[in-house]
Amino acid sequence: MAVTTMDSESARTPQPQAALTKGHHSVFSAGALSAKLGPQGKHYVCGSIAAFTNIVVTFPIQKVLFRQQLHGVFATEAVRQLQRDGLRNLYRGLLPPLLQKSTTVAIMFGLYEDFSRVLLDRVGSSGVPELITRSFAAALAGTTEAILTPFERVQTLLQDHRHHGRFNNTAHTFRTLLSEYGVKECYRGLIPILLRNGPSNVLFFGLRGPIKEQLPEATSRFGNLVIDFVCGGVLGAGLGIMFYPLNVVKSRAQSQVGGAFQPCRQVLLTVWRERGGSLAKLFRGAHLNYHRSLLSWGIINATYELLLKLLSEDEWRG
Repeated sequence: MAVTTMDSESARTPQPQAALTKGHHSVFSAGALSAKLGPQGKHYVCGSIAAFTNIVVTFPIQKVLFRQQLHGVFATEAVRQLQRDGLRNLYRGLLPPLLQKSTTVAIMFGLYEDFSRVLLDRVGSSGVPELITRSFAAALAGTTEAILTPFERVQTLLQDHRHHGRFNNTAHTFRTLLSEYGVKECYRGLIPILLRNGPSNVLFFGLRGPIKEQLPEATSRFGNLVIDFVCGGVLGAGLGIMFYPLNVVKSRAQSQVGGAFQPCRQVLLTVWRERGGSLAKLFRGAHLNYHRSLLSWGIINATYELLLKLLSEDEWRG
């Protein structure tokens, strides 16, 4: 994804206080911010803001989906559970995904660009196809994201109503896990996250361009926003279905506090037996996950691309 470097004198030259604003627009604008961030830093900032926007909008849907993954109930029952918990608990557990997703999506987009640039420079004229190099960069970025597994771990515990009486908030949950069980407990569920992140990143970055090329060409900024939303949404929804069983395994594993770490295969078999060996029950909640992913990744991709364009243009000067 090519990003142009801004060449704005106003972004680099100090200006008098009286000239800091013109009309209602500040010169501390997209162009100035772009110059401060640099050509690569923009990807991290755009990814972070895009994820932040998405989490705030879709968090209640995620809570319904989590209850379905954990308990294998229908969406109506999951909604009733949330109603019984009350409005004050609706956004309980928001901080971990807000911090985790804002950081992981920043890492996802930012490290993908950084790894791609470094690897393409190293590979040079060796004959290795660019697709392979970029796929490796995407896998590396996805694997790096797994460092933030503790945030998903805490989010799971705060969303599980069985732990409402034990864990008060994000900070309290972290303190309890670390003091009573150690750092290792914060990384429960790491393996399914690793199995999910790397391959899904490869497919997301590998297919994003080809899918966009198949869509009608946009002739306006709003048109581009819609195209980017559709492109990200379709990809996110498809990948959400593809990796749904891994998320079920992750939710089940991370809902446990203390005790032995069970292998992914064992957790999956346990869930499979509990749900009567039914594939439909294993994928219970997948339809909601599809729509949530469609909305979430549509928002993330459209917001990311919009912000990237704004930071790549000095259109707000003056």
